[in-house]
Amino acid sequence: MTHVHVVYAHPSERSFTREVLDAFLGGLDAAGHTYTVSDLYAMEFRSELTREEYERESGHRADAPVPSDVAAEHARLDAADAWAFVYPVWWADCPARLKGWFDRVWTVGFAYKPARLRVARHALALCTAGYTVAELEASGCHQAMRTAMLTDRIGPRASTSEFVVLGGSATRAEEWAALKDEHLARAAELARSV
Repeated sequence: MTHVHVVYAHPSERSFTREVLDAFLGGLDAAGHTYTVSDLYAMEFRSELTREEYERESGHRADAPVPSDVAAEHARLDAADAWAFVYPVWWADCPARLKGWFDRVWTVGFAYKPARLRVARHALALCTAGYTVAELEASGCHQAMRTAMLTDRIGPRASTSEFVVLGGSATRAEEWAALKDEHLARAAELARSV
């Protein structure tokens, strides 16, 4: 059994990304894994640093306190064996709220200089996109997104990491239904094998 902390970033309860989250959580349940979820929009997680947070980070003041919402995220991450980030691709990156989560949660003395967080066994970035992986690779966006998420944001904070894009669109309803079913099945399978 694995305990997974899921960081979810999408503002709509009726989105395909929400369906991916639900399929992923269903896969965790089916495999007997436990999980916690930080739904950044539902939590109204503040994405911008305050002046005090910036000064803490830029001054490398690891002994200074962090805001309570950041401390709660630290605790959820430390309690987990694996992490999953579920989000849509917007302009070749994650939503600003998730980017701000990294800005605020990856604090000095927790995620770097020195890092004291418990290294996750595995981290998964699971994102939805209107473009296929082949289209994202052809434009160079796939490698850029993968590098930003796996190398910079996750980096050595997880023993292994994986970047999965559930992408593509279809003009005909039956084509989209088949593609959607395929993506949701993959999300559930990724959860079962986490």
